[in-house]
Amino acid sequence: MNSCSLRSSKGIHHSFGYNQISGRYSLKNKTTVEICCMSSSHGEQKFQGSEDKRGEAPTKAVANSAARTSQLVAVDSSRLETRVEEKDGYWVLKEEFRAGINPQEKIKLQREPMKLFIENEIEVLAKKSFPDIDTDKVDKDDVDVRLKWLGLFHRRKHQYGRFMMRLKLPNGVTTSSQTRFLASVIQEYGTDGCADITTRQNWQIRGVVLKDVPAILKGLEEVGLSSLQSGMDNVRNPVGNPLAGIDPHEIIDTRSYTKDLTDYIISNGKGNPSVTNLPRKWNVCVVGTHDLFEHPHINDLAYIPAIKDGKLGFNLLVGGFFSPKRCAEAVPLDAWVTADDIVLACKAILEAYRDLGTRGNRQKTRMMWLIDELGIEGFREEVVKRIPGGKLERAAEKDMLDTTWERRNYLGVHPQKQEGLNFVGLHVPVGRLQAEDMLELARLAEEYGTQELRLTVEQNLIIPNVPTDKVQALLQEPLMKTFSPCPPLLMSTLVACTGTQFCGQAIIETKARALKITEELDRTMNVPTSVRMHWTGCPNSCGQVQVADIGFMGCMARDENKKPCEGVDIFLGGRVGADSHLGEIIHKGVPCKNLVPVVQDILIQNFGATRKTDI
Repeated sequence: MNSCSLRSSKGIHHSFGYNQISGRYSLKNKTTVEICCMSSSHGEQKFQGSEDKRGEAPTKAVANSAARTSQLVAVDSSRLETRVEEKDGYWVLKEEFRAGINPQEKIKLQREPMKLFIENEIEVLAKKSFPDIDTDKVDKDDVDVRLKWLGLFHRRKHQYGRFMMRLKLPNGVTTSSQTRFLASVIQEYGTDGCADITTRQNWQIRGVVLKDVPAILKGLEEVGLSSLQSGMDNVRNPVGNPLAGIDPHEIIDTRSYTKDLTDYIISNGKGNPSVTNLPRKWNVCVVGTHDLFEHPHINDLAYIPAIKDGKLGFNLLVGGFFSPKRCAEAVPLDAWVTADDIVLACKAILEAYRDLGTRGNRQKTRMMWLIDELGIEGFREEVVKRIPGGKLERAAEKDMLDTTWERRNYLGVHPQKQEGLNFVGLHVPVGRLQAEDMLELARLAEEYGTQELRLTVEQNLIIPNVPTDKVQALLQEPLMKTFSPCPPLLMSTLVACTGTQFCGQAIIETKARALKITEELDRTMNVPTSVRMHWTGCPNSCGQVQVADIGFMGCMARDENKKPCEGVDIFLGGRVGADSHLGEIIHKGVPCKNLVPVVQDILIQNFGATRKTDI
């Protein structure tokens, strides 16, 4: 069999084990929370205490794993009052909590975003012209903000009048018919249309125009897809093991769990207003492999497989996130739920966040800020209040992760657990595809597999269920030259966000530049091991640079003539896996045009690389 070798990333992983969490006690009208939780030694890129309503900075909630700390946080009982209420089927912020809210919260109050879908207001909006829309503030806010609840992002800055549409694709599993439909959509838009694989195992399609949206939404439903609740203050795509059900070494098959979570979150495609008014976006994953392809440490909620009393279930991690001002790794909730109760746990955690999260400064509204404010045990108690029966078991003493496991590379040809079948991992350069690529992938999935494709958080894809006697023919297909199963080493782990080509928040161009620089590094350097390089166009870090071996975050820099130019801050030392931690900035404001020699030196000094002499 012609296949790539199974490469492993360096380093030994350590299990997310049980962490003892301190107790909580009440004192008069205040609740004092003792925090004693653990994260990795680089659990915070930058730590800033959140502010309570009196403007006081509470104590820090995340402790260094090497030195457990114990601190006290005082929380007024009034702080635990629910801040939202249900009105006419939608959840809205109560009047008494509307002082000092951010502009996005005001837009949600002015008109309920989910009405565009649930009450079919999109049909009316789609018939309006953009000149007319721009003269009406409510319509303009619909287009620029509220449509994100339907997965539609107006590219006002770079593609005026066109949208990016983000889907819900639990576990990254899709079919050839779904892929063919998405290809047919972007094909209509010519050079304005393309698709991206995201860092959450998901599709984003580009070039969409407003008048086509009702028909596209109907087409998505017909092929079993949805774009509902995939942007703004909603739950993002549930991530699972991309090799679920086919991996000989998997712990559990995550597909049913991520599907159950998705069905709850969007109420089987009907929309679920009970979780559409969160203070900020929210990420969830279910871990099914020792490799931790799911990146649990950067999710707001992560399910870690663990056996307790002979029963399969999950320990829970909470609070991981990236933002421009702060990046934090998830911490143990000291909780365990059965496999049957993952949706109940998710619901309770979401409701605690929805009910109690602050809605002022958007940089301080992710769930970890609430955990900081209440303390991990205080937050846990609020979750317990929202669980039927009011009980939540403490974490299992050990999880099921292999502490000696080395992370595998899924690119190339590998045998499945099903005898005679293989999965073929394909590298998609920076996750970008055209309509013709998607149509060809759909054909390959049908001809060589079982009409199925898998997307990964590294912006690559997998064709599963390929019979051994068909592997050679698949590898000879012309598309394998574009989406190689055996790409150059540095290229194989390259990740890049959208950049200025389409994103209005990006500071620099990313995808084309990342490809060009990586090609030059592959051409000039001998690198003995895989080095994960991630690019993000701005501090929002959609490219997840903090978990990369080398990360590049877009910024404005100064060239040798002191003139402004596109540049990057360079991060080093991020890790994925059970010994995960976030990288740190080692160079600031490096002009992009000067990057190659800087990165060459980093590769030599930190990864054992040498310069090629035969070029």
